Amino acid sequence: MPARDLKVGVFLPQGWRMDLADIRDPVEKFETMSRCAREAEEAGFDAVFAYDHFHTVPEPMLESVFECWTSMAALARDTKTIRLGQMVTCNSYRPPSLLAKMASCIDVMSHGRLILGIGAGWYQHEYEAYGYEYPDTPERLRMLRESLQVIKAMWTEDHAGFEGRHYQVRGAINEPKPVQKPYPPIWIGGAGEKVTLKLVAQYGDACNFNADVETVRHKLEVLREHCGTVGRDYDSVLKTVEFYTILGDRSEIDRVVRDTARRTAKDDDFVRAWHPLHGDAERIAEIIHEYAEIGIEYFIVNLPNAAEGGVITRFAEEVFPRLGLRIAS
Repeated sequence: MPARDLKVGVFLPQGWRMDLADIRDPVEKFETMSRCAREAEEAGFDAVFAYDHFHTVPEPMLESVFECWTSMAALARDTKTIRLGQMVTCNSYRPPSLLAKMASCIDVMSHGRLILGIGAGWYQHEYEAYGYEYPDTPERLRMLRESLQVIKAMWTEDHAGFEGRHYQVRGAINEPKPVQKPYPPIWIGGAGEKVTLKLVAQYGDACNFNADVETVRHKLEVLREHCGTVGRDYDSVLKTVEFYTILGDRSEIDRVVRDTARRTAKDDDFVRAWHPLHGDAERIAEIIHEYAEIGIEYFIVNLPNAAEGGVITRFAEEVFPRLGLRIAS
């Protein structure tokens, strides 16, 4: 795949992965998140992404985590051109009719820059702590299937209707409709071969993976088979991966690993496994090209030290030219 076809987004420091733990003031924490969004915009990234979680990982700790969708609304006003996405919205946390309404409004607030990322949900501790039922995986996937239909109905019908086992919508009016037509792109997270990737073929505009090259290669072949079964053009599905990396030479990587280990109360080996794709710009570009060769078109980068400032810009300055991407002036 030609390098000019690649796009890169970046996760914002949001608190979920303990990336704001060195900042004490909650207001300063959010302003850091917002500043990083503007930094990414100025550096030429395609989009910024936030996680939809309430409790930190790798362990739940008494640490700030900014809620995803309220953050989307704030970032819609704090930025001007960069796209805004979630990786990914937990389907269980909001009724799909309400989620569709929220997404429509934020697409309007951002003048048409929203990406809707959505998945079936998985963080059981968080479900139970916040009082949500935690059905088994097949049931959560059935709920996701219904939600995707409700969301599309809310975005395209004047009086949306849907009668399902889990969700019912009866004459729901959703105005304003999204700016993007026919609606904002829907990115479905997850790699389950029997159900999730079939949902991508049926309802999604993009898939998202978090795995090594050979595993992703296999998942893409499964997706291709599902597309053939449901009559979907495989090439019309955007193929994306999450990319957990530390950019730098050995001493810089060691320093970021130590800092992240301190914040998360884990050891260095855990952190290196948590951000396995580390190296200098040449190495990072090589890894990206390995994924691009199997058909990945979009990379969402997580930089654990982004809150320091300048890290997002450095990634663009050093890695983008090696991908054939233009750096914003």
